Amino acid sequence: MIWNKLVTIWRIPELRKRIFYTLGLMAIYRVGSFVPVPGVDPGALRQFMDELSGTAGTALDFVNMFTGGALTRVAIFATGIMPYISASIILQLLTVVVPELERLSKEGEMGRRKITQYTRYLTGVLAAIQATGMAFWLTSDQAQTRGGRELVPEAGFWFYVLAVLTLTTGTVFLMWVGEQISERGMATASRCSSSRPSS
Repeated sequence: MIWNKLVTIWRIPELRKRIFYTLGLMAIYRVGSFVPVPGVDPGALRQFMDELSGTAGTALDFVNMFTGGALTRVAIFATGIMPYISASIILQLLTVVVPELERLSKEGEMGRRKITQYTRYLTGVLAAIQATGMAFWLTSDQAQTRGGRELVPEAGFWFYVLAVLTLTTGTVFLMWVGEQISERGMATASRCSSSRPSS
């Protein structure tokens, strides 16, 4: 039964295209979750995370789950998609209390597009704030191994700039990936399946 459904799905060209498109974007995400932020010592980071897993393992694993492992690797996607989720929630709450946003939400497609644009801008701001906090934490006294090995051997102005830009760009890219999957990937695949004439 399941095999027959899979074969049927595979025979629909548009659906097959959407599946490959979604898998391609997911592969890019997985690769990005292994690329470290420039300036971070990978060896010291592995040692630090091994030491940290004994004390705060459960909480760290829970947060790390939302980034696909990118957080513990301090990868370019370490901030994940959480700033976008937070921005969406904030905009939804503001729609109730801000008359201008409430009016936009009632204007149909054009209003929704405007709110989506505001959500993107707010995502960038929240991602930059989160990235700045992470960059300062990486250079703090707490971010050292028990042997005194620093996660960022050469901390300085350019490390902060590069780290914030990298992490913020990573979040914005993930937001774009999510939107592409919604528009051209598996999120709309059900329409293709349902619109196919029955044989």
